[in-house]
Amino acid sequence: MILVPDTSVVIDRRISTMIKKGEYSGATIIIPEAVIAELESQANQGREIGLSGLSELQELSKMDREGIIDLKYVGARPTLDQVRLAKGGEIDALIRNVALEYEDVQFITSDIIQAEVAKAKGLDVLYLKPQIGEFLPLYIDNFFDETTSAVYLKEGVPPVAKKGTFNEMRLVTLRDAPLCESELRQMAQEIIERAKKDPDGFIELEKRGITVVQIGSLRISIAKRPFSDGMEITAVRPVIDLSLDDYKLAAVIKKRLMGDKRGLLIAGAPGTGKTTLAQSIAIFLADQNFQVKTMEAPRDLQVPDHITQYTSLEGSMEQTAEVLLLIRPDFVIFDEIRKSDHFSIFADMRLAGVGMVGTIHAIHVHDAIQRFLERVGYGLLPQVINTIIFIDCGVISKIYDLGFTIKVPEGIPAEISARPVLIVKNNLTGDVEFEAFRYEGETIILPTSHEVESPEEEPVESDEKISWKLAEHEIQREIGRFTDGYVDVIMQSDNKAVVYIDDKDVPAAIGKGGKNVAGIVNKLSIGIDIRPRSEFVTEVKESVVSEVSEVSDFEPLSDSKLKSESKLRPVRSETEGVEIRVDKKNLIIISPKESGKIVDVFGGKEYLFTATVNENGEIQMSKNSGIAEEIIRRYNEGETISLRSV
Repeated sequence: MILVPDTSVVIDRRISTMIKKGEYSGATIIIPEAVIAELESQANQGREIGLSGLSELQELSKMDREGIIDLKYVGARPTLDQVRLAKGGEIDALIRNVALEYEDVQFITSDIIQAEVAKAKGLDVLYLKPQIGEFLPLYIDNFFDETTSAVYLKEGVPPVAKKGTFNEMRLVTLRDAPLCESELRQMAQEIIERAKKDPDGFIELEKRGITVVQIGSLRISIAKRPFSDGMEITAVRPVIDLSLDDYKLAAVIKKRLMGDKRGLLIAGAPGTGKTTLAQSIAIFLADQNFQVKTMEAPRDLQVPDHITQYTSLEGSMEQTAEVLLLIRPDFVIFDEIRKSDHFSIFADMRLAGVGMVGTIHAIHVHDAIQRFLERVGYGLLPQVINTIIFIDCGVISKIYDLGFTIKVPEGIPAEISARPVLIVKNNLTGDVEFEAFRYEGETIILPTSHEVESPEEEPVESDEKISWKLAEHEIQREIGRFTDGYVDVIMQSDNKAVVYIDDKDVPAAIGKGGKNVAGIVNKLSIGIDIRPRSEFVTEVKESVVSEVSEVSDFEPLSDSKLKSESKLRPVRSETEGVEIRVDKKNLIIISPKESGKIVDVFGGKEYLFTATVNENGEIQMSKNSGIAEEIIRRYNEGETISLRSV
């Protein structure tokens, strides 16, 4: 008997299995060179199916040496053009042509298209359907118990598992002995074979160095070099199965879904139970006789068979959305929204009238809103998303409603004009907790005075602090043009800020003669003191201005005086036409002739900072600020404090 298997059967490893059962003992096995070339190409691309097929050929070679079968390699290797046209059937044609050269040959394949074409060519075809029946447990199943949600297996490292519940997860070392590559390789081949044979299994993703498969509720990723620094297998599965009624705010969610509030977003940190909640919502909707579909990459939801799960079509979720709009389901579960085009897809489908339930990674609710506002307009977002559910440790912590209005945002100076504002309201209390709006081309999301805080949280910030946040944001943006590092801004008053940046970037931010910082000061009308970050860790000293006499009997402000006195009253000094006054809160530099100008402030001949002199001829700063202390110190040491127009 002569057998010619194609690539699909070699990858399945079905030939060696049948020979071991005695079905083809003594047969001649013809392996076309095109099969070897295809397997070699797949293996070079880091695909596990290629390695699995090569292992099958090694097993057949061993049987040939033992005299169980007669193994031959026949035919020509495909050309580069034929490899490029493999998807069009060129490689399959080469494999069939080898079988056509022999009489009384049986062509074996598990590819239905290959089988039909071979029959049309007159070949005797044995089509091996996917095996259905009882499967033995996978070796990787030994690492799981009823409390295990994930196992992490890497060569050279002992296996570990994540065990527990949403509220209490911990990593546990499963054994002391580290895993070796050969052990992981055998597990990987077993997983790939099961994924191809099991009706509940499929290969979700296969690229160079990474393969992701789904077998029942188990999602397994197999990573190896060059994608990872060593072979690693990660297997994840859900540990609990909840219905929507198991959640404490289920009645609120049901009411909204059954009504006209059909744009729902589930937000939370990774691993907090977003997918589990989305799964329970999908099952609830299907039980209410709605047509429910899912969009997932990879397909991770554990839902009944009557809920069809779709992944990206030819690598594009946009094409998947096009298909779903033709199917016209009542609801689509989008798990999860990550890439930039996902946001517009979610919005387009919702505006087309499809009920949408999406999941998104976010530490806070305003993080989720921010990501959507970068792609969806303020006026449209409440039509796209009516409800945001924030989930933490498997528990729904809050439900938010989104609205839209035209107004002056809360906590913003009244002189700022009314503008489109997105309202984020707590569904249970009815209080507005956040407002989102555009300011100077930036998206700003601020808590309102109505925000409900838990006892552990910080109290709601004052209107002054909120306006300072806006100022800090503007300063960070302007100074950020001169540094790649983070910009720390400390507002000291409505018109004064201290900015810490990387030491190396200070000269560039200040500019020659203070040109750069002066331009920012002029633009923002805020005095800016730029300092190196190395000073940021230095504690600000608490100093008290001593009680001194009037100008006529003014004495130097010594450090001992500053620390020893507790009573405060205005202090004044004059130097080089510049008057310095220290009162209860501020140090004020007075120079009426420089009124309205941007000036450099010098201590002796050394540049200290750049500031704007206000209309009253004053530069004001907190007396406890570092620069104020520096001015006082230099004055006590006899240095002249002077101003120079920029």
